[in-house]
Amino acid sequence: MNGSNDRLEFLRKVYHDNLIPVPSKFKKHGYRKPSRRHKSSRQLIADESKRISSILQNPNIQVKPVPKVTYFNVNAPPSIRPSKKYCDITGLKGYYKSPVNNIRYHNSEIYQLIVKPMTPGVDQEYLKLRGDNFVLK
Repeated sequence: MNGSNDRLEFLRKVYHDNLIPVPSKFKKHGYRKPSRRHKSSRQLIADESKRISSILQNPNIQVKPVPKVTYFNVNAPPSIRPSKKYCDITGLKGYYKSPVNNIRYHNSEIYQLIVKPMTPGVDQEYLKLRGDNFVLK
């Protein structure tokens, strides 16, 4: 019984010795985790409705009627993520791009069998599917 009290006193002493009376210099006292970067669609619609109603209530501004705000007519900011690139032959992730004809391919086997021996007209057809072809005039 006496041994457990000694251990408890020791742990209390260590705990009090390790307390830091001043705030840490690495974390500010009023620190909060940053809020979300983008608003949800419901918040976007509510904000847009408030903005439109405030414009319509102002008697000095003459504006034409504004349609109701829905999920389909709220404009979102452009994505900051890079677009995904897919293989023009298989549709899998396109890890590589041919330096000769700009065809994206998944692995070296596809390059050796299909992309490397491809004729110039065929590669333009693959690029046309992706919308990356060029027309010489």
